[in-house]
Amino acid sequence: MGKRSAGLLLYRVDADEPRVLLVHPGGPIWAKRDDGAWSIPKGEVDGDEDDRAVARREFAEELGTAPPEVGWLELGEVTQAGGKQVVAFAAPGDLDPATVSSNTFTLEWPPRSGRRQQFPEVDRAAWFSVAEASRKLIGAQVALLERLGDALGWPRRAGGG
Repeated sequence: MGKRSAGLLLYRVDADEPRVLLVHPGGPIWAKRDDGAWSIPKGEVDGDEDDRAVARREFAEELGTAPPEVGWLELGEVTQAGGKQVVAFAAPGDLDPATVSSNTFTLEWPPRSGRRQQFPEVDRAAWFSVAEASRKLIGAQVALLERLGDALGWPRRAGGG
């Protein structure tokens, strides 16, 4: 069985415009990538861990704040290009991206240099309209936006938003 992750997509509505909070992966490999590189806050499920508990933990680790406790919706699963399955939830909430404080990971960088450096797991977060988020997200995760919109009755727009 391939790797499995669980995550939480935070959403809000600003002046009748739905918006979602996405995170950009930290580290040198992702530093210059933008469109198609963003994600929902998520992390790996170990063994028989509960998906909601993992989504809650990863949200807190990647954003530095506890996730909302109520209003969670199940968005189902998507399979990313590398085979990783992502089970996702959504919840209403608000968060100032300037306050994001992510956990870190260690990576040998540059490769084969023997130097180990620490990088934030998430280097930034931002609110996006659904159309913008469709461009920013890793391809397979775009389906999560569509499922959220369907669940909340958001209008479908030409151009993916």
